[in-house]
Amino acid sequence: MASEPPDPVIEAYKAGIDRTLLRENLRLTPDERVRNLQRLQRLADAAREAGAIAAGRPKDLEVIAELESLGEEERE
Repeated sequence: MASEPPDPVIEAYKAGIDRTLLRENLRLTPDERVRNLQRLQRLADAAREAGAIAAGRPKDLEVIAELESLGEEERE
């Protein structure tokens, strides 16, 4: 089967994509990918809440504890 020449548009997009991260993610099991996504969502929620705290809204100790636990998970 003869291979087609590379599409210049696709090649242009490839230049801006770090495929090593894609490959690394694809090596994970579906369960591991879901857990990583959940961890990222908790971090995003905590960051959003931290922004609300910085804006002068009442502090939420649960959010602070969550941020600390996420930091501990990342160091492990």
